Amino acid sequence: MNPSPLIETKDLTIRFGGHVAVDHVNLQILPFTFKSIIGPNGAGKTTFFNMISGQYHPTEGKVFFKGKDITPLSPALRTKLGIGRSFQLTNVFLSLTVLENVRLAIQAQKNIGFNFWKNYLHFSELEDQAYEILKMVLLDSKWNVPASSLTHGEQRKLEIAILLALGTEVLLLDEPTAGMALEEVPSILELLKQIKNQRDKTILLVEHKMDVLMALSDSIAVLHEGRLITDETPETVSKNKEVQEAYFGGGRSRG
Repeated sequence: MNPSPLIETKDLTIRFGGHVAVDHVNLQILPFTFKSIIGPNGAGKTTFFNMISGQYHPTEGKVFFKGKDITPLSPALRTKLGIGRSFQLTNVFLSLTVLENVRLAIQAQKNIGFNFWKNYLHFSELEDQAYEILKMVLLDSKWNVPASSLTHGEQRKLEIAILLALGTEVLLLDEPTAGMALEEVPSILELLKQIKNQRDKTILLVEHKMDVLMALSDSIAVLHEGRLITDETPETVSKNKEVQEAYFGGGRSRG
């Protein structure tokens, strides 16, 4: 028997004035899978992504998580449910050390508030947990440096580490290689491969570079002009004539 979808959208639609940016998209994301969303510039990828994470509220349609309608919920409440989202621009505390960024995420996940009367050493167990996560994303050697000193690629790794520290079941990653130096891209892809192979997280990745995704994705959903035109295995998608036409023809919708 096929597993129930972890995330499902039903007729998800959003309009900006008279423009339909995402048009009645029905998509299922199964647990512990790696699904990518691709499409030409302006296809509606990030807009669709923003509705799943709660940044945008749809004009029509619903978003479900574990069968529950989460459409009205804020991004913060969705994070508490286990849906964590990264952005095209990094979202870390640049003035704090790398370890402190991850430790604070663990504190938030465990509902441990800030106590000015406690020395940070009282949180040594949390720091140990944070260090283990940093080892996973290959940032353990940078644990004591300010996040501002990291390269752009390293900051993206730190952002993923923060999502892992928050205990998220679903990682929503919006173009994690955007703005990254070419030599930094392989390490991010290797990290995503490592997370995928553990099979304890569900990953939804927005990208526009199909070649980046072919070896990583279990399935690829393709948007064009706000519509879902296919959702198949990477091999099937790569041979799809409508996908090829969409990429060569481009699109002019809001992205």
